[in-house]
Amino acid sequence: MKKRILIVEDDIAFGKMIMAFLERNNFEVSLCTTGKEARDHLNKNTYELLITDLKLPEDSGLALLDYSKKVTPSTQMILMTGYADVTTAVEAIKKGALDYISKPFRPEELLMIIEQATDLVIESSSKVEIGQKKPDNENNHGLPNRELSRDPGTFINGISEVSKKFNEYLKLVGPTLMNVLLQGESGTGKEVAAKAIHAYSSRSKNNFVAVDCGAIPKEIAASEFFGHVKGSFTGAVNDKTGHFEAANKGTLFLDEVGNLSYENQIQLLRALQERKIKPVGSNMEIDVDVRIITATNEDLVKAVALGKFREDLYHRLNEFSIEIPSLRDRKDDLFLFTHHFLEQANEALGKNVIGLSKQVEEAFKRYAWPGNLRELKNVIKRSVLLTNSDLIPLDVIPREVLVASNTETPVVDFSKESNEKQLIINALKEAGNNKSRAAKLLHITRKTLYNKIAQYQLKS
Repeated sequence: MKKRILIVEDDIAFGKMIMAFLERNNFEVSLCTTGKEARDHLNKNTYELLITDLKLPEDSGLALLDYSKKVTPSTQMILMTGYADVTTAVEAIKKGALDYISKPFRPEELLMIIEQATDLVIESSSKVEIGQKKPDNENNHGLPNRELSRDPGTFINGISEVSKKFNEYLKLVGPTLMNVLLQGESGTGKEVAAKAIHAYSSRSKNNFVAVDCGAIPKEIAASEFFGHVKGSFTGAVNDKTGHFEAANKGTLFLDEVGNLSYENQIQLLRALQERKIKPVGSNMEIDVDVRIITATNEDLVKAVALGKFREDLYHRLNEFSIEIPSLRDRKDDLFLFTHHFLEQANEALGKNVIGLSKQVEEAFKRYAWPGNLRELKNVIKRSVLLTNSDLIPLDVIPREVLVASNTETPVVDFSKESNEKQLIINALKEAGNNKSRAAKLLHITRKTLYNKIAQYQLKS
């Protein structure tokens, strides 16, 4: 089924150009020019993705974001604007926007963002592995509870010593019933590791349901986790199956668990202790048998000490912990992953790029890959898109990879928090307060930069 996108753009010519391009790429696209039209569309239809201009006649993209969250929570949003404003960007992302793209942009750039965002649409709800059982209940919009099938990636057994030890841990804990806490830097592949644990377990024939805790507003978390009954609150026009019930007899993967509010932590702990859930608006308890795998790139021990994360919940989740190695610590595996992502990019883009040129191989070897596997995958996909030969040439590689590869200046390491704030300030100053450029200098995504700016209360 084609993914449905709603575009809100008051520049009709520009909107039609985007619409035509996305339709050629097999999306089902609707276009409107005002916030009122957009609200009518959202009331009558369900969309996987909403792409809206920030500045609209008598309206704003932020107002549409708020409205969309109320009437169709499964719809995710990308903001596009020629008015780059970090305050608005931070506010949008804090409210749940996926990304923020500044005009002018190439349609190919938007397509890559949309493809990544489509994955995030699935991650922000729950996902059931291909070929596995799906719940019968439908959500408010007549869809199968937003539990879409997706394969986030094949697990690659590395050949480095650190990878061999990591793989042994996965195989060791997989067959047990222990809850597992996966720790590591952003982009190291925590969901792929969680799926590997699930595959090694006796639950492998049952559902693997993944939830991005950072994408769930605390106000609807109970409904997302435990479901609700028809009429329990405004907009609950059908019964809804929650993540716990969807994962019954299987595995529930909670990504970025440190982002849960304290109240939501209490609800989660109660469900784990009692092995029962009660849908919102229901008086009946439902027995659930769920194995929990959690992941975070935060220091939960520090969060416990600061009173931000419940100690009893931490110990309940951390029956066995695994540290996922960074890509710079498994350089012997670099070209195994490169080949894997190259095959994926060729298939996704309809290309037939064979490999890397010698110059690119050397640049890859020297680069520290602070964004880990996610960064490598994105660099490969972008490079394949721009390559018109058998081998990826040097001139299509992002500048930050080449610059970092040809300097002895250490790459920013966001696992070190002591100088993180100053590094961000320096990068913003060097980039002339251009947030996209500063994010590239820091080797992080714009979304991460906006979150850090908000965290440290930095002014543009």
